[in-house]
Amino acid sequence: MNIPKRIREVSKLTGDFLLRSGKRSNVYFDKYRFESDPVLLKAIAEAMAPLIPAGTEVLGGLEMGGIPIVTMLSQVTGLPAAFIRKEAKEYGTCQYAEGAELKGRKIVLIEDVVSSGGAISDAVEKLRRDGVPVDLTLCVIDRETGGKENLAAIGIELKGLYTFSEIDGAE
Repeated sequence: MNIPKRIREVSKLTGDFLLRSGKRSNVYFDKYRFESDPVLLKAIAEAMAPLIPAGTEVLGGLEMGGIPIVTMLSQVTGLPAAFIRKEAKEYGTCQYAEGAELKGRKIVLIEDVVSSGGAISDAVEKLRRDGVPVDLTLCVIDRETGGKENLAAIGIELKGLYTFSEIDGAE
């Protein structure tokens, strides 16, 4: 399967879109379209697995788009998953991170599409405040709009499976 081409075919939309960063774009990759395709999602997870460094103990998926990816990646690799919320829930356990225990473990964050890196920065701030060291995030698509540089400024390496250019130009 030509994964970049398939992602583009399934999820590329054109129009006027407001991104999380506040910027506007005339191209949008609707991640839920590639995340809801079980064959494509599995192929993406299998392609991402080699990006996970040795010694990784937990994969942390960011709400909401990172959750399907981290779940499939956990299945493919056998590594436990944690689900990182934007905000702690106000009931039950009242936690912002659910699933596998994070304290004292080497974690890699998992995200779907990265524009500015804002959601990752927010999650990293919470994790580091709670003593969870994190220095790497893997994503499916790096939109190449400053996220990699913004994250580097806070000590986070961003590795994208594909860049926006690779997806958009896939044949």
